[in-house]
Amino acid sequence: MAERKRPYLSQQFGLAVSSVRDGWHVLRHRGPSQIQFWFIALAVGIVAGFAALFFRKGIFALQALLYRTDDANLLHSHAETLPWWLIVMIPVCGGLVVGVILNWFTPDGRLRSVADVIEGAALHGGRVETRAGFASALVSLITLSSGGSSGREGPVVHLAGVIASWVSGKLDADGITGRDLLGCAVAAAVSASFNAPIAGALFALEVVLRHFAVHAFAPIVIAAVAGTVINRLEFGGLTEFVLNTPGALEFYVELPAFLLLGLVSGLIAVVLMRAIFFAEDIGNHVQSVLGTPRWLRPGLSGLLLGLLALAFPHIIGVGYETTLRALKGDIPLSEAIIFTIAKVLAVAITLAGHMGGGMFSPSLMIGAVSGLAFGLIATGVLPEVSGTPALYAFAGMGAVTAAVLGAPISTTLIVFELTGDWQIGIAVMVSVSMSTALASRVVDRSFFLTVLERRGLHLAAGPQAYLLAMFRVGGVMRKPDDARAADAERCWEMIGEGLYLDVNSTLEAAMPVFDRAGVTFLPVVSLTGENSAPELRGALFHVDALKAYNRALAATAAEEHS
Repeated sequence: MAERKRPYLSQQFGLAVSSVRDGWHVLRHRGPSQIQFWFIALAVGIVAGFAALFFRKGIFALQALLYRTDDANLLHSHAETLPWWLIVMIPVCGGLVVGVILNWFTPDGRLRSVADVIEGAALHGGRVETRAGFASALVSLITLSSGGSSGREGPVVHLAGVIASWVSGKLDADGITGRDLLGCAVAAAVSASFNAPIAGALFALEVVLRHFAVHAFAPIVIAAVAGTVINRLEFGGLTEFVLNTPGALEFYVELPAFLLLGLVSGLIAVVLMRAIFFAEDIGNHVQSVLGTPRWLRPGLSGLLLGLLALAFPHIIGVGYETTLRALKGDIPLSEAIIFTIAKVLAVAITLAGHMGGGMFSPSLMIGAVSGLAFGLIATGVLPEVSGTPALYAFAGMGAVTAAVLGAPISTTLIVFELTGDWQIGIAVMVSVSMSTALASRVVDRSFFLTVLERRGLHLAAGPQAYLLAMFRVGGVMRKPDDARAADAERCWEMIGEGLYLDVNSTLEAAMPVFDRAGVTFLPVVSLTGENSAPELRGALFHVDALKAYNRALAATAAEEHS
């Protein structure tokens, strides 16, 4: 007699129980214990969230002290009532203090920023510099409190990276775990800064890790939620910008205007980035020609900022007061255009002067003000088929920021979560898509990746471009005592012909030599001095270099698709 079939519901229940049992087995026994790692992610998120909170409150407290105001959120309005000498002297003194700190605690006098966090994720197993990182956070706090025209989110991201690096060191974490911890800390810091958990998690994946691997998603979300909870315990569940403008949009007729706004915003973002790089090059040239000590550079930049703030006090600090005015449509057209130009100049002076701060808040302000200017023109030309100018400020804020950060997904969500207005999402998405498409073709994907490109790190092109720089020739070469070592006599002949590699060089430098010379191996030498003879250390074989490169590519692909 045939065996009686189990009822359908009983079969499904059995499958569900089996799936839960298998899942529990995976969580307990595979990899670096997922459950334990989630608790670590939660702890990292809490610490990074508190770091972001204390950084923000520290800026408010120091601003209130220096500018003699009880409400740092109205700093720009209050600055108009202060004596001129105070407006000039505060950023000068702040810049001098910043210069001294950077000179003492960093080997090159350079501020560490989001670009260094991206570099740490790609090349250093999720680690960033600790000593220079803490110094950079401190000088950014001083800069933003004393009139520097930059943002607080970039320094918080790097500070979160320092926290994650410390935890990775204590755990002796491998590269994948270190990067995941870095993503958790960054997500928590961004979420705590903006009260935006969705955008914080996606920012860590899109900008810092630059992949959306499933294994990293859960711990990063846990950390992002932890950071948001810390923000809301202190500030409540309010959005950063409270809009009084209804989200009305004449979708079909008005969308071409938002397409054009996206292109204009992309150009403005490019101008902002190019202005910073141009000012950086000018500052380096002047410093070299005049022999100015590097600790004095932030003070001189503070002087320029103070003089500019006499005419345009809205450039002082983060700029959220002016951003909110733009989103409410409270700035006339002529002022909106002038404010945009002045803010671009101020940001270029601040960052090129090595004063500290980030790019996020300035991008929001420039985008909102320039978007409002575009909206005032657009609605003035075709008032009968247009919404309010404030809607263009809203879309411009997202478009410029997305183009600067190279993060269209997370920036779109950050704009939504900053305002709590989800009704004009199409306008924002259209503007963001056009601005990022344009700006990414003119610069190397984003401001941060362009900064790294200027340092010779080709992260914008993807792993196939930068992985070779991770391998030292000395770690891949065959030593003279290797059974498969190259013939010593032939090595010396090639050295005499000028075909050799320094032991400290990377595969990035070696591969073009193989292509030009058409040889199977290259001698590796150590050069102790200009007049000293080279010492033969071994030989790098082309096949070994290719194997190391292929293994790195495979490991990267496996991580990104796990």
